[in-house]
Amino acid sequence: MKLPEAAQENLAFLLAELDGQMSNLLAYFKEPSADGAQKVVLRAGYAHNLWSRVQAACRSATTRGKSSQSRRLLLQNVDTIARNLDQLSRLSRMALLHAEDVQRVKLLRPEAYRKVLRQVACALHEVLPALEANDGKSAIAIGQNKAEVDDFYDRMFRTYTRDMRDTRHTEDLANALLVLNEVRRMGESLQGISEALLSISIGQNVQFERYFTLRSVLSGSKVADDDLTLKPLAETRSGSAISSVSTRDKAGDLIDAVFKDGEKSKVKEERAGVKSWHAIYPGLAPRILSYEKRGQSAALLIEHLSGYTFEHALLNEGDATLAAAQSALHKTLTDIWTRTQSDDPAEMQAMKQLSARMKDVYRVHPEFDTGAARIQGVKQPAFAELLKAAEKRETQVAAPFSVYIHGDFNLDNVIYDPAERKIRFIDLHRSRYMDYVQDVSVFMVSNYRLQVQDGPVRVRIGDTALGLHRMAARFARARKDTTFEYRLALGLARSFASSTRFVFDKEHARRMFLRARYLLDLALAVPDGREARLKLPIKELFGD
Repeated sequence: MKLPEAAQENLAFLLAELDGQMSNLLAYFKEPSADGAQKVVLRAGYAHNLWSRVQAACRSATTRGKSSQSRRLLLQNVDTIARNLDQLSRLSRMALLHAEDVQRVKLLRPEAYRKVLRQVACALHEVLPALEANDGKSAIAIGQNKAEVDDFYDRMFRTYTRDMRDTRHTEDLANALLVLNEVRRMGESLQGISEALLSISIGQNVQFERYFTLRSVLSGSKVADDDLTLKPLAETRSGSAISSVSTRDKAGDLIDAVFKDGEKSKVKEERAGVKSWHAIYPGLAPRILSYEKRGQSAALLIEHLSGYTFEHALLNEGDATLAAAQSALHKTLTDIWTRTQSDDPAEMQAMKQLSARMKDVYRVHPEFDTGAARIQGVKQPAFAELLKAAEKRETQVAAPFSVYIHGDFNLDNVIYDPAERKIRFIDLHRSRYMDYVQDVSVFMVSNYRLQVQDGPVRVRIGDTALGLHRMAARFARARKDTTFEYRLALGLARSFASSTRFVFDKEHARRMFLRARYLLDLALAVPDGREARLKLPIKELFGD
């Protein structure tokens, strides 16, 4: 894909400017002199002006006419390359300014810098060819220079700090450390350029380490990574990234999979959750194709599931498809709960969960953090007081049995395959034996919190929540679970209030928070021992 002419020309000029600056930098560290330093320092604004021109050309091209996702990705990452080149120019100038402050040049050890600076200069020579050829291997080679720069930094840091113990010239050595730090940051800029080039090559913004994690996962499966297409699917709230991977197996057949990486503990929990579902209820969870650990992160390559999320069915498909998806979901849940039912009582601890999340709620909606008030002479307790009282009441109404639950049962974690009329689950790191009301309340509120205000769609949203409630209530009656409705009140209160931290629309968040408060008031008004008599106004709660 061709770059705009202005972007291409100014990027070439910027690389040429950097080549000259790096040559002068190398000359200075070969023979330090004030004149040599000035050759770089006096060109302070030129590189920045060239980056500004590249940025302006890319932004202008983005706004002109209709552009594809791949073109937008190209323009965005070319801007990123130019920004990192400008940063390299700044780092060169700062390194020389600090070097000029070292009065005893011998303490700087300038001869040690020449090898690593030559590596940086050589890496810059590869940027334009890698961009023009869309060469992922060259992009990787550019980024791998960061490891060499980091090793150099570690060696010189130990040298300077050792010298500090043996001399009184600590000011010179402190300035030498500042020079060293600017050079270390050059490695970060090279990695930024590498990531931008890789993103253009793959077709999705990708971090350097994430790319190697992906390759490690692919090498552990029966797929190849030479012809790789990566597309973003989602970013989870826990920080994990989820992407669609298209590649070919050793036989050349096309394979679609899902790549998920993130914090090792989270990915490990996901893997354990998938394995547990395979043992407990085969066919519901996707197959794991490969798993790899890398430092504090880990990654999974997971079977791609046919179909679409329940949220998509709710917002985009016709009434018949939505009805079929609901029927499949209700049937699947009833079957799971029946098969996995255990006689062990379960405590949902919804109020404890909510208490732990209220700080995050108040950070997004500080207006909810109010104390007690009086309305027409009637005291209205603070929300924290309601939570404390409800937490005490909740300990008296444990579920009479446990079932195996999803644990994060939002609309977008349920996949419906219309061809097979089958339900599948994803994002299973919180699966465990628990009160089924946990999943019921989360699913119902994940419907309500959708920020779609179109009237007919809001009716569909409300009906979907009510449908799940009717199914769960039937299950509760059949199992003689008399406190189902009371526990649901607390579960819904938890989900309504805690979900506001993901809703920036003030009016919508306020409606959710008021529902949470109403449910707590309603539950606390029930006399002790009469919890089984509570009936929730579900239709009113989920109607707008």
